[in-house]
Amino acid sequence: MVANIFFGSKEVSRKEMTYRVSPYSKEVVSSAVICSADDANKALLIAKEASKEARKTTIAQRCDWLLDVAKKLKENREDIAKTITDEVGKPIVFARVEVDRCIETITISAETMRTMHGETINTDAMRSGKKTTAFFIRESAGVVVAITPFNFPLNLVAHKLAPALAAGNAVVLKPTPEAPLTAYKFAKLFIESEYAIKDALSVVYGDAEVGSALITSEIPRVISFTGSVAVGNIIAKSAGIKKISLELGGNAATYIDESADLDLAASRCAIGAFVNSGQVCISLQRIYVNAKIYDEFAQKMAEQTKKLVVGSPYEEDTFMGPLIDDEACKRAMSWVESAIKEGATAMLSPKIEGRLFYPCIMSEVRDDMAIVCEEVFAPIVSLIRVESFDDALVRMNNSPYGLQFSIFTNDLSLTKRAIYELDAGGVVINDIPTLRFDIQPYGGVKLSGVGREGPRFAIEEMSEIKSIVIC
Repeated sequence: MVANIFFGSKEVSRKEMTYRVSPYSKEVVSSAVICSADDANKALLIAKEASKEARKTTIAQRCDWLLDVAKKLKENREDIAKTITDEVGKPIVFARVEVDRCIETITISAETMRTMHGETINTDAMRSGKKTTAFFIRESAGVVVAITPFNFPLNLVAHKLAPALAAGNAVVLKPTPEAPLTAYKFAKLFIESEYAIKDALSVVYGDAEVGSALITSEIPRVISFTGSVAVGNIIAKSAGIKKISLELGGNAATYIDESADLDLAASRCAIGAFVNSGQVCISLQRIYVNAKIYDEFAQKMAEQTKKLVVGSPYEEDTFMGPLIDDEACKRAMSWVESAIKEGATAMLSPKIEGRLFYPCIMSEVRDDMAIVCEEVFAPIVSLIRVESFDDALVRMNNSPYGLQFSIFTNDLSLTKRAIYELDAGGVVINDIPTLRFDIQPYGGVKLSGVGREGPRFAIEEMSEIKSIVIC
């Protein structure tokens, strides 16, 4: 099936296409129409006109629209899951989980929109004021540009589309080039719904040229982007006066305290480090372990990791499938080789079969090694010996990233300190920093980005406050 352009509600096909090759089989699994900057501009003009009508629609219609898409997505669960596996190599069991989470994201967005409201303001609360009828309301922002990554090619699209459309905006979506068909099938559910708002959603494909046209245009009011720091930096510098939400990844870390349940910590850390082959913004990359229990934890972590099944993403028991492409494999191996040269030890020997990169635990890692300074985005985790939580705290915070951190401990005082002293957008106690519930606010500090996702918080980002005073 070809991923065609959606200029609003009109589907357009062309002969010029790009082809997507499976990361696992290396066979062609999908294709997408080649788009240009002109296509991006055309989609924006359509969205500009559509936004005028979208903002007039009732919340009830928008919620019915979203819930209808959620219903259709549930009916097409297996087909969408297989498309995700085909295009990005995500194990089928996790592809199904992503579809299920997407359904929840859409549903929560609809439910949240029903309860979004303004507030009355006491304008006589200050001596300079007087009694009036004053309040504020929320209105749609207008046109939203959504740009999404490959690692969650369905649910991260939902985290942008559902809140934006629920708030009464029109959207131009540029999905990842690695999963055009996943986005196309998803968008088609919106566009063909009986409750659809005409032309409120457009879809174009491409890389820098198309993205630049979308970002620099004066039409969008909101840019919502998930991806690399490098691209996020370009967006921040070139977007102009717009509302910008940037989720730019991280270098997630946890601390294992001597009071922690080590069996729990080891089993959860194996999941957090290697789920989706480490291709997660909050993938566990740095594990700071109290020196008193370092060796015991390292052994338990290795034992848990050996249980993970690596192989075909189409097999039901596969935990880890392939990395997204050959370049990702080369980059991952270079991280390991660099760390070994700097004095680290690979507890599990690095191994590559095709694009299957087996989980790798690096021990005796130091903070000055490159492997812990940058985002690895691969199934590699580093164990770092520390003397105390104070030691770990300094090291965890000494990073340009700050998306999510965690701590494993049964010490209440350390729990309280972690909550307030870890410099990140999210802190998890007694679980991995990779834990994310789609209903929660999600985003980071420092180079990890600006703004927050999660239905309620995204709706706030994608709407405008209007203040009203009646004297």
